Amino acid sequence: MHDISLSRARLPATLEIEVLDEFGETKRQAIAAERALTVYLNKREIVTLMTLGADPEALVVGYLRNQGLLGEARDLQAVQVDWEVEAAAVVTRRLPEDLEERLGQRTVTTGCGQGTVFGRLLESTALRPLPATVMRQSVLYRLLDNLGAYNETYRSAGAVHGCALCRQEAVLDFVEDVGRHNAVDTLAGRQWLAEADSGDADIFYTTGRLTSEMVLKVAQMGIGVLVSRSGVTQKGVELAERFGVLLIARAKGRHFQAIHGGGRLELDAMPTRRPGDRARA
Repeated sequence: MHDISLSRARLPATLEIEVLDEFGETKRQAIAAERALTVYLNKREIVTLMTLGADPEALVVGYLRNQGLLGEARDLQAVQVDWEVEAAAVVTRRLPEDLEERLGQRTVTTGCGQGTVFGRLLESTALRPLPATVMRQSVLYRLLDNLGAYNETYRSAGAVHGCALCRQEAVLDFVEDVGRHNAVDTLAGRQWLAEADSGDADIFYTTGRLTSEMVLKVAQMGIGVLVSRSGVTQKGVELAERFGVLLIARAKGRHFQAIHGGGRLELDAMPTRRPGDRARA
């Protein structure tokens, strides 16, 4: 990949404040940072993102990638973040010919803090075919166990979502941010900037809901399995069927709900049903 001028303007993901607890005692408590960052693409204002600020360059690159406003990594020349003016300036060699049309069509999604999808990405059918990755039940359980070692910001401060790029049960890269859409965008940006060895990821994990925006972004990254500890939305299910994404929802402990399994889910570690477990309908 060619050289890109990067500012590396990372900030701490948490800060401490003074709180009063239920016993009337004063203590210091870590809280999640929330910073505004306005993105400029070749001097054109695009959007203002609310973020922890832990990896702003990757977030901006991933956002533009997932919105279809950047075609290829080699188009990038520079990403400069200046927190004094809360701005990120992105310089590229070329822009989509229909940039104005894309920017004129916005869909406000259900993302935390209200995500935005430009153009008609939710109607897209032009994505490359996704690999029909098989998800083994035993691998899913090992992956969920391995993910327990992450969520550092959530454990100390709460108020964030986490996303991970995985190769079977191995966690290749993990990101937390104030919104799940920011976390997935940062992972996409880190892939392009080669900041993590995640190019061969075949499973995506998120702590957030499996919405249309999440399914679309994961499909754009070429990943065919999407796992979450949360639930799904109707549009998320519809897009997953269109793109060929296997959804694993409500994955906690040894429980999960698979959607669009279609022979891609291998039940090789079914737990023993215990008294009181809800019987199969």
